[in-house]
Amino acid sequence: MIDFSQKKFGLISLGCDKNRVDSEKLLSIIKEKGCTVTSEIDEAQILIINTCAFLNESRKEAIYTAIDCAGYKCGKLEKLVITGCLPQKYISETFNSLTEADIFLGTYDYDKFFEALEKSYAGDRVNFVGRGNGVYCGNRELTTPQHYAYLKISDGCSNHCTYCLIPKIRGKYVSYPMEELISEAENLGEISELILVAQDVTRYGIDLYGQKKLTELLIKLSALDNIRSIRLLYCYPEMIDDSLIALIRDNDKIVKYLDVPLQHSEDRILKLMNRQGSRKSYLELINKLRKNVPGIALRSTFITGFPSETEEECEGLCSFLREAKFENCGFFAYSKEPDTSAYKLKNQVPNAVKKRRVRKLYAVQREISYAKLHSLVGKKLRVMCDGINYEKNCFEGRAYFSAPDIDGKVYFNAESAVQGEYSEVIITDNDSYDLIGKTEDYYD
Repeated sequence: MIDFSQKKFGLISLGCDKNRVDSEKLLSIIKEKGCTVTSEIDEAQILIINTCAFLNESRKEAIYTAIDCAGYKCGKLEKLVITGCLPQKYISETFNSLTEADIFLGTYDYDKFFEALEKSYAGDRVNFVGRGNGVYCGNRELTTPQHYAYLKISDGCSNHCTYCLIPKIRGKYVSYPMEELISEAENLGEISELILVAQDVTRYGIDLYGQKKLTELLIKLSALDNIRSIRLLYCYPEMIDDSLIALIRDNDKIVKYLDVPLQHSEDRILKLMNRQGSRKSYLELINKLRKNVPGIALRSTFITGFPSETEEECEGLCSFLREAKFENCGFFAYSKEPDTSAYKLKNQVPNAVKKRRVRKLYAVQREISYAKLHSLVGKKLRVMCDGINYEKNCFEGRAYFSAPDIDGKVYFNAESAVQGEYSEVIITDNDSYDLIGKTEDYYD
């Protein structure tokens, strides 16, 4: 038996915030063994790369990262471990071709991590994909700033959008037991902002309890003394009901913000995507949310260049954006992914056209975002401090309408500010993404 407590472990997490949570749980397993984790990659003797495989670009990033990191074997690195979505979906291709890696584990195999390491140190390259029992793990080693954390409430997806690989990688939608999630959140320590994530948080509980249980989960989470606020990401539009809207409105701990991935606005494209909504139903939902939750901030994501999408349909999406007036948006060019239904669709849009349409959509949203942010100049905002931006020589933070990493920031000067605490910031300037300001007590 190898004494792994004498080894230094490093981890690189690629992809989404849901992957980050998986990485944090694996780090917890490692630390529970008494092992040392280092953030200095060149110091690691065992290096783990938790991969994403959602898009071709994600797979390229994972492979290039693995090849680059293999170079550390000229130094202290002894074992390179590839985990997550890439081996889960593509182990037959990667095991024989990515020979730089010593160990492969899938998305549900972390309970076999040290067993796989033992076997590798015995002299074999190891494929442990599918060997784990996928048992729920609630312990975490946070990699976010200490004042906010993500809570992954389910895994997999059962929506089967025609462009998406997630069901083929992660399997069907599986909700985590509510009592386990409450315990996990309680053990995170003092958290200024708990961010709920899943492929579809609004579907929580249907598979496990036979009915939607998100509102009940939110009520129990908001009752925890160590959780000061809760933010919701990835709420599917057709699953947002009156009870959830009322809870967002009435519960002071729930941030008045929703990330609602719509993906398109035009009915023909939505049908080809196997999305359940329509342009009309989306606009009705947006109006309902704004009517019932005053000041609510709405974020969405859209795909352009889907097979057979016309210039008129792209223009339709532009007009939808102008009508919907989202606070924040992300736009992506359609990626033709093998093993998805859309892969076989005719009239694929050329890459150059897709890129042009993405630029066009961003230009429309920039105008909307600029106008919204400019309307705040001269006003006072409650801003959570995320820390110091040394490059800009000021503090940086977020108002309620911005989630970490994906939305804009507020850069502000103050005599003092505490990470995870709120400051009252007077807004003095803006661009199309960020705000600039200062506190009343600040003097140049």
